[in-house]
Amino acid sequence: MVYTPSAAEEAVEPRRAVEGTYALVEYVPLGEAVARVSCTGKTGPYQRQVERWLGLRVDGRQSAADCRAVRAFQVSQGIKPAIGFAGPVTWARMQYLSARRNPNAAGRCPVRSHPVACVDLSRQLTWVQKGRKVVFGAVPIRSGRAGYRTRAGWHRVYWRYKNHWSTLYNTPMPYSQFFSGGQAFHGVYGSLNTTVGSMGCVNLSVPDARRLWSVLKKGDRVFVWGRRPGT
Repeated sequence: MVYTPSAAEEAVEPRRAVEGTYALVEYVPLGEAVARVSCTGKTGPYQRQVERWLGLRVDGRQSAADCRAVRAFQVSQGIKPAIGFAGPVTWARMQYLSARRNPNAAGRCPVRSHPVACVDLSRQLTWVQKGRKVVFGAVPIRSGRAGYRTRAGWHRVYWRYKNHWSTLYNTPMPYSQFFSGGQAFHGVYGSLNTTVGSMGCVNLSVPDARRLWSVLKKGDRVFVWGRRPGT
């Protein structure tokens, strides 16, 4: 059984997130943050990936030149603190930038004549494509944590409620579009850039969730694949 919202309820738009909610804040070693170093000498967990993306020598070791290059990228993207540490937020931003033009370059999401909402858990990205044309995204997401993984495979949007409130977790779920049991696309009023994932839902920024709401409809197909880092 699902609740059918009234026309009056549907006319009410969820509140906007406060400014700065989705700021790109990198996870850096505590000692580096406290000391406020300008350029770290420590090797980050995504050192090799970041080196490759920036066209640096890929050796997995932080050098002064590496730090300057990573820091310059962080400054250009508004990632803080910009100290050259190759952490998860920096790497996620690089994956997002690489995917913007052609997120399905690897062909992992099936191409169909009808809209398909593609959820790439490995890169933590989602988009909607119709045929080979991308009609939404790609945008960053936060999927299910270990023990609550977002279910892979084919699904279908079966219920939509833009002002849904989770009675299970006592939290707002703006622009909810449910596709697999209690798992849904929805906005969150907190950062997506956390090392801990969601409770299974596909979390988006509220602005992205609002745009996705206008693209999908009940009955549209959803395809999920990959694995969130750490799960």
